[in-house]
Amino acid sequence: MLPDAANLRDAAARVHAVLPPTPQYRWPLLEAAVAPRPDDGTELWLKHENHTPVGAFKIRGGLVYFERLIASGQRPAGVVSATRGNHGQSIGFAARRHGLPALVLVPRGNSREKNAAMRALGVELIEFGDDFQAAREEAMRLAAARGWHMVPSFHPDLVAGVASYGLELFGQLPQLDAVYVPIGLGSGACGLIAAREALGLGCEVIGVVSSGAPAYALSLARGEPVSHTVTTTLADGMACRTPEADALAILQRGLSRVLQVSDDEVAAAMRLLYETTHQVAEGAGAAALAAAWQERPRLAGRKTALVLSGGNVDREVYARVLAGAAA
Repeated sequence: MLPDAANLRDAAARVHAVLPPTPQYRWPLLEAAVAPRPDDGTELWLKHENHTPVGAFKIRGGLVYFERLIASGQRPAGVVSATRGNHGQSIGFAARRHGLPALVLVPRGNSREKNAAMRALGVELIEFGDDFQAAREEAMRLAAARGWHMVPSFHPDLVAGVASYGLELFGQLPQLDAVYVPIGLGSGACGLIAAREALGLGCEVIGVVSSGAPAYALSLARGEPVSHTVTTTLADGMACRTPEADALAILQRGLSRVLQVSDDEVAAAMRLLYETTHQVAEGAGAAALAAAWQERPRLAGRKTALVLSGGNVDREVYARVLAGAAA
């Protein structure tokens, strides 16, 4: 079930007590590159979730989850979670605010710089398994063994917190026709849908997954969770093997459609974003642009927004992408 308007207002107040709203900008060079025809009335907006204190949208959910956990009278001895990086930074940021130790599991070979960012926030980091699902299962085991609180990767309070970026976006641009949003485990897309519904808007929300992690696309087509092997090497923020059933139900009702983008398409979008805006986007952060590029004819004369969900990409990876490689 989606959080209602009162829930979202409360969550947004908790978020904005810690960090300001992120901007949404029209970048002339990017808009000109993407517009199907010159001067056809196309508007393209970027929602800059790469401008948060951890470089990604996830911080919003962590802030609200911890605020509400503590307010409910629960103060665990410590917290445990699993991540590919941005969720873990959110956990570290929020746990440190409340003086709680945090243990985070990541798969082996995870982003070196995301790992370093989590450790800088005081997180105890363990590398385990070959993908996120394996790390999450080990995190659950360790949480039980230590008697610590397991912070899920998808939860109504995480969705309510993340929805604050949707309230900001729609509050500034209520006449948007469409928004493209990447899907990892689904909190970002679900939060955007929740904000749209709370405000009673008719804007299309288009989900984007990696073709190297198509579990949500397959699940939405099937109408039930379908696991699939992850092969993407660039879009780690969308590297989901097993969908969340609750997220899937929200996405099934709230998305207009879901598109798949390849690592090559994501790399091209990362380059285009840098060339036209000088904004750094990680793979998942550039996925919305990659999907919109697939649908350029649909953008003509419409107001469209892209969620640049994060900018946390390792220097070596980004250098290869800018030089023309996929990863």
